[in-house]
Amino acid sequence: MAIDDTRAWFARLANELGPDGLSLLTPPGFFWALGKYITVPDREIAADDLEARDPEAVRLWVDAFRVIGERYFRWRVQGLDNVPERGRALLVGSHNGGIMVSDSALTLAAIFDRFGPDRRVYSLSHDVLHSNATLRRLAARAGVLRAAHSGGARALREEHLVLVYPGSDLDATRPFTDRYKIELGGRKGFIKLALRERAPIVPVVSVGTHEQWVVLTRGDAIAKALRTKQWLRLEVFPIVLNVPWGLTLGIFPYLPMPAQTSLSFAKPVAWPELDPSAAEDPVIVQRCYDEVHAALQSAMDELAQGRTTFFG
Repeated sequence: MAIDDTRAWFARLANELGPDGLSLLTPPGFFWALGKYITVPDREIAADDLEARDPEAVRLWVDAFRVIGERYFRWRVQGLDNVPERGRALLVGSHNGGIMVSDSALTLAAIFDRFGPDRRVYSLSHDVLHSNATLRRLAARAGVLRAAHSGGARALREEHLVLVYPGSDLDATRPFTDRYKIELGGRKGFIKLALRERAPIVPVVSVGTHEQWVVLTRGDAIAKALRTKQWLRLEVFPIVLNVPWGLTLGIFPYLPMPAQTSLSFAKPVAWPELDPSAAEDPVIVQRCYDEVHAALQSAMDELAQGRTTFFG
């Protein structure tokens, strides 16, 4: 962006955030919101208003994601032809990078640039993004819904795209040595959603996004001992190396390292012969899950082939 464009973008950002949103960008604001989520959790958050999405709010964030992708991560995208131009589809991604979710940001930017603002993408996110009124407002305007089947199902029924990361915390904090390994954690809710709504699944993978920090251990045993699933809705307690904190816990924001990043949309996986009742058959669900897992791993292997870590 030229200097005038940059100034205009920051003016748009300040207007979008408002005073409360700006305060959340400061360390005290962030820790206040996180602390409130931990101490006063609301597990019945209503965050599935599809009409709250504002194309101009989406454009605001995409303008930044695009510049960061091109100039900082030396972004490369392939396979966008595999995303349907119209109609419902469930985008199922491998998750990377912990709390910074650059994989999600770049996925949204790629689809926006290909199809424009009218091709709605709704991404499903952790409760913490909806536990604060200001965060909930900003997320809703960007098309981010709470990670629950209700919002995703509604979006699919209205023929939109839904982006979901089934592996969630388990996938996003897998050890650095497993950066090219798909980890869905046996979570099959996305399969049931796709079957019930008769939606094709488009696998989405990225490399480089898990090189923006170094996960030393996912901390599964620590998380179990601390019962983080009850108070953080996380099954992990990662120990990581990142910028600028060095050796730290992986639940805090950090500056991603500029690892070259590539994104790939694989061929859709669909089961048109199955009716919605198949979602209640564990044998069928397992078979479909295995098929999607294999498609994701195959796409990841292809994207990572010949890659030099950090440099692409």
